[in-house]
Amino acid sequence: MFFTLGSFAPLHAQQRWTEAQANDWYAKQPWPVGADFLPSTAINELEMWQADTFDPSTIDRELGWAEGIGMNTMRVFLHNLLWDQDPKGFQQRIDTFLAIAARHHIRPVFVLFDSCWDPHPKLGPQHPPIPGVHNSGWVQAPGADILADPAQYPRLEKYVEGVVGAFANDPRVLAWDLWNEPDNGNDSSYINGEKKNKNEIIAELLPQVFAWARSAHPTQPLTSGVWHGDWTSTATMTPIGKIQIDESDIISFHNYGWPEDFEAHVKLLEQYHRPIICTEYMARNIGSTFDTILPLAKQYHVGAINWGLVAGKSQTWIPWDSWQRPYTTEQPAVWQHDIFHPDGKPYRQREVEIIRSLTRPETSAK
Repeated sequence: MFFTLGSFAPLHAQQRWTEAQANDWYAKQPWPVGADFLPSTAINELEMWQADTFDPSTIDRELGWAEGIGMNTMRVFLHNLLWDQDPKGFQQRIDTFLAIAARHHIRPVFVLFDSCWDPHPKLGPQHPPIPGVHNSGWVQAPGADILADPAQYPRLEKYVEGVVGAFANDPRVLAWDLWNEPDNGNDSSYINGEKKNKNEIIAELLPQVFAWARSAHPTQPLTSGVWHGDWTSTATMTPIGKIQIDESDIISFHNYGWPEDFEAHVKLLEQYHRPIICTEYMARNIGSTFDTILPLAKQYHVGAINWGLVAGKSQTWIPWDSWQRPYTTEQPAVWQHDIFHPDGKPYRQREVEIIRSLTRPETSAK
């Protein structure tokens, strides 16, 4: 089924930032360095934010470790079902999180929607981690059932406008990442649970999500990160990739490749003359490491947000191939993601020294 969403478009949405506005904003920011953050006590974004499992003490402790190595941002996933369940309570918990983050001089990038992993999210208690499997409990937002039902889209609009509107003028928020990897088909994990026309649906919906967010008049930039395909020009990009570039105030992207690949993709994105932030990188087992990528990011003044801060219930230190071969009888030879053990001990001391050495001159100058 193909449909139009014009009836859901806000009447008074602001315009996309100009290149000058975007670059002026970026010039006023410290070099953004941080991690995709989930407290080690949560298996997914629902467990992180629901009232019964919201864990301020763990959040405070772990953001303190991030601050200690010079990080100044975190990319943090939200979920539409949390807004449906309890808008006021969810907003209050976001405010609590922001207060904790601000004490550690960290300004988060909030992610509103996500097309990765389990397409059937459910509120309430979340299942325990599947032994030996990477990110075994992460859930999509919105889920497949809502995504396939246009009658549910007003709920999504209320969520976007409600969350962005509540914090549109809050200086504690760095930016809004509206949709994580929108056209990820989860081919190696949940492909059988995906809607066949998922990409067509999202190609129609994503511009509306940008319009909903802009209708709240945020003072922070909007983005959605390109992550695959040919970035030579918008003509060679995937249809959704082109939408992401055309709608974003600042450019964001994912790259888990070797440094040569990272640098090549940065150079491709420089053609848009906007600030660039890498919102996912660092997979040690396939060549993306702090040692090589972070100095490149600093050289090009590209923001750098790696996947994972503290090893925990998400089990993202385990490689992606664990979906085909769970690491139940042996531990991975090298951690894929994450920086700290649950007790705060670094996985590699040299890594935290590199991060600290590259970030401290920037942060101390501010």
